[in-house]
Amino acid sequence: MDRENSQPRPVTTTQTAVGIIDFLKRTDGASIAEVAEQFDVARSTAHRHLRTLAGEGWATRNESEGTFEVSLNVFHIGATVRKENLVYQFAKDRVDELADRTGERAWCIVEEGGRGIHLYGASNSQVNTYARVGTRTYLHQHAAGKSILAFRPRKEVSAIVAEHGLEAITGQTITEEEELFEELEQVSEMGYAFNREESFRGLHAVGVPICDDNDYALGAISVSGPANRLKGEILESQLPETLLEIANEIEINISNAAAEQLADE
Repeated sequence: MDRENSQPRPVTTTQTAVGIIDFLKRTDGASIAEVAEQFDVARSTAHRHLRTLAGEGWATRNESEGTFEVSLNVFHIGATVRKENLVYQFAKDRVDELADRTGERAWCIVEEGGRGIHLYGASNSQVNTYARVGTRTYLHQHAAGKSILAFRPRKEVSAIVAEHGLEAITGQTITEEEELFEELEQVSEMGYAFNREESFRGLHAVGVPICDDNDYALGAISVSGPANRLKGEILESQLPETLLEIANEIEINISNAAAEQLADE
């Protein structure tokens, strides 16, 4: 066997622990019996996992409900990592500004492990979707994600598609790789991407990448709202111009900050 090219075997106990944390997050807490059933292990094994996670600060026991829940320690770690992200640092206030200027929902996202991570959002709209801070999404399903993919090397995008696929979330979602690359080519020429009910029925959005000095997408900002409001000139001209203006300012600030960091090293 070629040891150098073989994939390392995952540590099953670590996989189980991570899976339990994700399960507790999705269910807003679970009992020992529910965890044992979900992971097909004995209740004593589930109890040991949960007790260990609680002891290490990743879970907490709700005595009144008899369940275990994800600890706020997870939030603390995520918040710390987010705070150090340059895209978040320079996009946060501008996302607030976008929400105020447009009266719609604005987001800042980044790519991690081939998925989109919602870093920060603001809204002056009454419209709610599934997206929350920390939500992981498929990049091809929304405007911000497509704008990131359009400013990444094709080889990298192909690898993301191979690993995560092109899952449909509505009837408008792109599910064919050839169609995706055709649209990404258009996005790279225009500088912005559209989402026409591809992530949520009745929702339109515009996304613009935030790039480094080599035109490599570090993240993206977007504005979304009801399709009956975001259409025509508003969708196709006004919002792209506003987003491009703000994205350019964010890019300049990130570039200056990166240069200062290098100068300090």
